[in-house]
Amino acid sequence: MKPGYITMTRRQNNNQWSGRHSGSPRPQKFQVQKSAGKIFASIFWDQEGILLIDYLPKDQTLNAEYYSSLLVQLKDILKEKRRGNFTKGVLFLHDNAPAHRALATQKKLAYLNYQCIDHPHYSPDLAPSDY
Repeated sequence: MKPGYITMTRRQNNNQWSGRHSGSPRPQKFQVQKSAGKIFASIFWDQEGILLIDYLPKDQTLNAEYYSSLLVQLKDILKEKRRGNFTKGVLFLHDNAPAHRALATQKKLAYLNYQCIDHPHYSPDLAPSDY
């Protein structure tokens, strides 16, 4: 055996108790607590600021029907907050999530006269909102 090297032969020599004195306290174990869970938020904004924040109810999934209802809410909010700018039309940019690509969503966007901008493919910017 080379000097300066220690060979562990027993498993118990390799665990956390190996250098412990008989009178030293045991290490504390922390209780694992359940997390609060995930919260899904849909946020719509324009160049002037946030327009709508919607928190998805617990145990519900974001589907085309739910997303379409958000688009109707957004139209009402745009009428209130952006009266002068709303007449110019709405350019809408979202990613390629299934709820965004669904036929029902595309029909709702067309019905609301929102013109969609394609999300850039392979964009290094995950949220290209600085346009």
